Amino acid sequence: MSTTLVLKTPDGQEKRVKLLKRIISIGKGSGNDIIIEDDSLPTGTAATLSRDGAAWTLEPLPGASLTVDGDRRSSHDLSPHEDTYLGDSLVRLESEATIDEKHGDAQSPPFSASRYGRGQEALTALSQLHAFSERLLANYDLSRLLDALMDTVIEVTGADKGFLILIDDGELSVKVARNLEREDIDDAVSRVSDTIIKKVLSQKEPLIVSDALNHDDFSTSQSVVNLKLCSVMCAPLTDKGEITGLIYVGNDSVVDLFEPADLEVLTVFSAQASLIISNALLVNSLWRETKDLKRTLEEKRFGEIIGSCDAMREVFRRIEKVATTDISVLITGETGTGKELVAREIHRCSERAKGPFIDINCGAIPENLLESELFGHVRGAFTGATSTRQGRFQAAQGGTLFLDEIGELPVSLQVKLLRAIQDKTVTKVGDTRPEPVNIRIVAATNKDLDQEIKTGAFREDLYYRLNVISVHLPPLRERGDDVLVISRYLLDKHAKEYQSRVRSFSSAALKAIRRYTWPGNVRQMENRIRKAVVLAEKPTVGPADLDLGESAFDPVVPLQDAIEHFKAGYIDEILARNAGNRTKTAKDLGVDPRTIFRHLERKSGEDNPKD
Repeated sequence: MSTTLVLKTPDGQEKRVKLLKRIISIGKGSGNDIIIEDDSLPTGTAATLSRDGAAWTLEPLPGASLTVDGDRRSSHDLSPHEDTYLGDSLVRLESEATIDEKHGDAQSPPFSASRYGRGQEALTALSQLHAFSERLLANYDLSRLLDALMDTVIEVTGADKGFLILIDDGELSVKVARNLEREDIDDAVSRVSDTIIKKVLSQKEPLIVSDALNHDDFSTSQSVVNLKLCSVMCAPLTDKGEITGLIYVGNDSVVDLFEPADLEVLTVFSAQASLIISNALLVNSLWRETKDLKRTLEEKRFGEIIGSCDAMREVFRRIEKVATTDISVLITGETGTGKELVAREIHRCSERAKGPFIDINCGAIPENLLESELFGHVRGAFTGATSTRQGRFQAAQGGTLFLDEIGELPVSLQVKLLRAIQDKTVTKVGDTRPEPVNIRIVAATNKDLDQEIKTGAFREDLYYRLNVISVHLPPLRERGDDVLVISRYLLDKHAKEYQSRVRSFSSAALKAIRRYTWPGNVRQMENRIRKAVVLAEKPTVGPADLDLGESAFDPVVPLQDAIEHFKAGYIDEILARNAGNRTKTAKDLGVDPRTIFRHLERKSGEDNPKD
């Protein structure tokens, strides 16, 4: 049955306070649990009201008087209906039933039969927890939230100190240590009993210790003896059946402070708090990961390009140097490495940044239309040319023209392109009048143009016109941890774009991303991540969501087989460099010529197997 404290001050003001805490301060100061306006009382706290079992004891502090039936007392166990005076103020205990009788309707308190013991206290505890949950939804400052949680636990249990202990990487860590005054406790680790904690962890059950110094299990514990512990309660925090931490509360001056009903309240509170703390930790982790990602991106990006490996740093240095000039640049690299991004950064950092950036994919437009796309045409130049139209050269006037996949440009057009670059003029299809153009040329290719020149597929003079300075983009598989930064950036980008609940990668997914060779480079990665964001059913993306199961990885071959494969490929490479001259190849490689002959014989046998 819950209890109410009635106070009447000398001026006739009456105050009724439900007693929910085990130790309550009474006085004139605002820092007291119960504030009473009585000039006969000293400034600050005048008395403490504490419960030991079912008894409430009022104890005045120096400067305050306690009177019962005209006798001054140093302390007094309060009883219902009994008038006690603290200074000039009347103090009386009243039960719920007594209060109802005064209003003519005596009845049992509505929650007194609750399975949680004192039902009103259990209800108050859960109300406090609900309020805490609402605070969590409004504020994800984890440190302040956990402090507030422990203040609430201390308040509803009547303890004078409380500790929130979490398991972090298998180790116990005191995250919060608070006292009754809502202050942090210094040297928190030394203020808890490791013996009591170990027992709760091993049994996975909440524990109440009414008198630790005289308890059969703990009286010999070094930590209990050193701390002179009296009343202790400890309850585990669990998530999906696993213990994630503990709530530990205690009082070092009062024995038998906690009753089984109090442990039930703490257990219910801990069960709900476990979910709240898990969500708070998850939100805090995501917030921290997002913050770290933003900081990492700022440190590892150059405009829209992300990367910090040595090869990418060299790319950034080259962009900075060439951007301020009008020199033609050739960007090389595999498909999907981001060549257009580099071209745009060169334009953005140049003095032509206010001019247009015009791009054309030389491999995506039919040959019979490509000349018109590049240089424009006049009306009637060919069937369908119903009006005069400018080309990409004219559209890029004052800016940058990006010729993507330049290696795909037909040889017949390479001559006209070379002339346009040399003369800085273009002539529309069907016209005879050249037009001056003031543009910068940036080209890109995924082909080996040196080899294309040898086969006659690309003009050498055009190559040297385009390749005044080259910028080579490394494939994703050679960029180390850049793959992880880029993948997190793309996940965040597309999760926002599609309003997806996906928030992060699993550790297994990150390992798979790092291990995979990404033959399609960033373009392939972005497509996989976009698909995962749309189709994933969980907030965390796993390897399967990215199609990175074991079948996606090349099998590991024995070392000797790998060595033989490399040797064969290297011999072929040097033979090609020496135009098939076996003797010179053997000399360059520092091997006996017979080694080269045997290699060619084996290769011939593989190419022409017997039936």
